[in-house]
Amino acid sequence: MKFTDGNWLVRDEYTLLSAVQPHDFTIQNNTLTAYVSGAPLHGRADTINGTLLTVQFHSPQPGVIGVKLIHFAGVLEHGPAFELAHGEGGEHVEITENDEYAELKSGNLSVRVSKGTHWSVDFFRGTERLTGSGFKSMAHVTETGGNIYMREELDLSVGELVYGLGERFTSFVKNGQIVDIWNKDGGTSSEQSYKNIPFYITNKGYGVFVNDPGAVSYEVASEKVKKVQFSVPGESIEYFIIDGPEPKDVLNKYTNLTGKPSLPPAWTFGLWLSTSFTTNYDEATVNSFVDGMAERDLPLHVFHFDCFWMREFQWTDFKWDEKVFPDPVGMLSRLKERGLKICVWINPYIAQRSRMFEEGKRHGYFVKKANGDVWQWNMWQPGMALVDFTNPAACEWFGSYLRDLVDMGVDSFKTDFGERIPTDVVYHDGSDPVKMHNYYTYLYNKVVFEVLEEKLGKHEAALFARSATVGGQKFPVHWGGDCYADYESMAESLRGGLSLGLTGFGFWSHDIGGFENTAPAHVFKRWLAFGLLSSHSRLHGSTSYRVPWAYDDEAVDVTRMFTKLKCSLMPYLYDTAVQATEQGIPTMRAMLLEFPNDPAVETLDRQYMLGDSILVAPVFSERGDVTYFLPEGQWTHLLSGKTVEGGTWRKENYDFLSLPLFVRENSILAIGANDVRPDYDFADHVELKLFQLQDGATVSRKVQNVKGETELEVTAVRTGSQVTLHAAGVGKPFKVSLHGDEAIASIQGANLSDQGVIEVAAFSEKVELQITLK
Repeated sequence: MKFTDGNWLVRDEYTLLSAVQPHDFTIQNNTLTAYVSGAPLHGRADTINGTLLTVQFHSPQPGVIGVKLIHFAGVLEHGPAFELAHGEGGEHVEITENDEYAELKSGNLSVRVSKGTHWSVDFFRGTERLTGSGFKSMAHVTETGGNIYMREELDLSVGELVYGLGERFTSFVKNGQIVDIWNKDGGTSSEQSYKNIPFYITNKGYGVFVNDPGAVSYEVASEKVKKVQFSVPGESIEYFIIDGPEPKDVLNKYTNLTGKPSLPPAWTFGLWLSTSFTTNYDEATVNSFVDGMAERDLPLHVFHFDCFWMREFQWTDFKWDEKVFPDPVGMLSRLKERGLKICVWINPYIAQRSRMFEEGKRHGYFVKKANGDVWQWNMWQPGMALVDFTNPAACEWFGSYLRDLVDMGVDSFKTDFGERIPTDVVYHDGSDPVKMHNYYTYLYNKVVFEVLEEKLGKHEAALFARSATVGGQKFPVHWGGDCYADYESMAESLRGGLSLGLTGFGFWSHDIGGFENTAPAHVFKRWLAFGLLSSHSRLHGSTSYRVPWAYDDEAVDVTRMFTKLKCSLMPYLYDTAVQATEQGIPTMRAMLLEFPNDPAVETLDRQYMLGDSILVAPVFSERGDVTYFLPEGQWTHLLSGKTVEGGTWRKENYDFLSLPLFVRENSILAIGANDVRPDYDFADHVELKLFQLQDGATVSRKVQNVKGETELEVTAVRTGSQVTLHAAGVGKPFKVSLHGDEAIASIQGANLSDQGVIEVAAFSEKVELQITLK
C-alpha cells in the first residue's frame, strides 16, 4: 500500500504521524520501551496536543528481537492471533543505556535506539548493521474516510535481495514487487496466492516476520527502492527481526517461533494417483487405473478420490454417492488389500442441499451475518455456508464426520479451498473477520490434521492442503494449486514452491502435468521427472485422467523410472524430512539455502537442491534444452555417473529419461534396497554412496526408520589416502561404495565385493572401517 507521492510528498488521501524524536525510555520485564514524539520537542509547550508513539523492544528467544509500535493502546484485541512460542523468561536479554542510545541484546543480535533529536533504530549482528528504521519510517496513518494503518519501513542495503512471503508465483526475488498478504483462489498464473505468509528473508542472512494474521501490505523496494515497507490496518503493528547468520539458521529460529513442520508418514512420499476433478469415474474406473499401473510395473502408493466421490450439489456432506459407489467400505477394503493408501477430497463449505446443512444451522455451527442469519452465497455450491471453526462444538461436529471416514478406511484428506472467506460476517468467538480471512485456513487444517493424528497416531497424519497461513507448516503436506498444462506453469509452480520453502514449509507438491487442460505428452513427461523429484508427487488434473498411458508409451517408461528412483532414494529423502521437522529447512531447497555465499545462485529459480546433496534442474522445453548452474566443487550425475567441475553454467540437452541430477562432492547418499515402495526398512542393506570425498573432509548421514527414529548414523573422514568410516546404530547390514576418481586399495573391518562395494554384516552397536585408496 503506497502512502507517499515520490520520495518527499504524502499522497493527498493520507495523513502521517511519524516517529520523529525520542522522548524517554523505560526498562521493565526484559522489555525496552521508547516513547517517541510525532513532532520535534523544543520545549514543554510541544508536549501539548501532540502524538506520542510507544515502541516496545523485546525478545522471545536468542537471536530474535520483537518490535511493537502502538498508537492507541486501548483498542480491544478480538483475535485471532498466531500461535507463537515465546519461550520462558528473558534471561538471554541484556538491556543497557548510555548517553547516545539504549540497546537490547539477544544472542548475537542487538537493537540500538538513538537518544538524539532524530529517531532511529538500528539492528546489528555483532558489529555488522543488518537493517534499521530511520527518521519518520514508523508512522500512524489516517486515510480520508477514517481508515487507520500502522506503517514501518526497513532499510535494504546495496545488493540486498528479498525472498519468501509465502507461495508466490511471481518473480522469485521480490524486490520491486507489491505484495498483499491476503489469501485468494487465483491460480498459479497471477500475483495472488493461496498461501500468504508475512515473513521474508534476505540474502544478508536475516528475516522479518510481521505478527499479524490480517491484511499485511508490502512494498518491497517498490514505493521506496531502498526500503521494505509493510503496513497493517489498526492502531498497532508488531514485527520480529530474526538473525541467522545463515539462511538455514533464520528458518530454524522462525519455525521455533511459529512451529516446526510435522513429519509426514513415509508412504506419503510415494506416487499418488487421482480420479481428477470433473471426470466420470466409479469403482470399475478406479480398478482400471490401479490394474493398469500394476500391469505396466508402475509403483502406486496412494489413490485419491476427488470431489465427485460425493453427490453433485451436496458438497460437503461426507457421504459417498451411493449410485456410483454402492459399497464404499468394501471398495476401500479391496484397494487397501492391494497396498494402497486412500485420500478423499473435502472442503470447509456446506451446501444448502447437504445433509449437514440443517444440523449446522440449528446448532449454530456456521459463520453468521450481523443479524444472526447464516452467511451464504452461490459461488462453488448453491446456498453454501461456512463452518465456524472458532466454535469448539462446530470443530467437534465437523471432525465426527471425518472420524467416520477414517473408520471406513480413509488415510488422508485433501483439504481444498479455505481462501474465499468473507469479511462482513460474525464469528462464534467474536474474532475480527478481517484477521480471520487468512487465519481461517489454519483452524480448518488444524481440525482435520488433529483428527487424523487422533485416529491414526503420531507421524501418521497427512493432509494435501491448498491454503495456508503462518503455522500451517505444522499440518503438511501442501500443494501448489491450479496450474495450466504448459512449461510456463511448470516453472511458476517451482517458483511458488521454493518461495514457500523459504517461509518455514517443509513439504510441497504440485499437479504433475498441470491441472487445467491436458498437457501435450512432452510437457507431461518433463513434468513427471520434476514431480517425482519433489517432496511429494501426485498425478491430478481437471477434465481428463492423468494415467501415464493416456499420453504415450514413453510416458509409462518415464513414470516407472522416476517412481522407482524416488523409492530407492527414500532413506536419503526421509532424513531430509526429519531435518525439516527439527530445523525448519525444506526438503526442496532454493539454491541460496545450501550456497549462501555464492552470489551466482541468488536469483536461481529453475533449479533446486533436493535435500542437502542432490541438485535438480527440471527441463522446461520439448527439445530437452536446459541451462543450469553448478556451484564450485565436483559434481557427479546420479544417473550416468559422469563427474564434472562446478563453478560454471552449463547448457545441455536431455531426453525424457534424464535431466540434470547431480550429487555434490563430500556427500553421503543413502540408497535403499527397495525401489517399489516408499515405506520399508530403510536401514536394512542400505547402500551408503560416498561422492568425491575430499582430503580433510568430514561428512555424515543418518538413516531413519519410518517413525523418524535414527537406526544408522555414519561419519566418514578422509585424511590423505585414508578414509575412516564410523557407523553406529541398531546393527543392520549395510553397504558402502565410493564414487570419484579414486579406487579402493584395501579395506579393514568389512569385505569388498567383486563390484567394488564394501559389504558390512550385521554388527553390534558400532563398527569402524579403514579404507585405503589407490
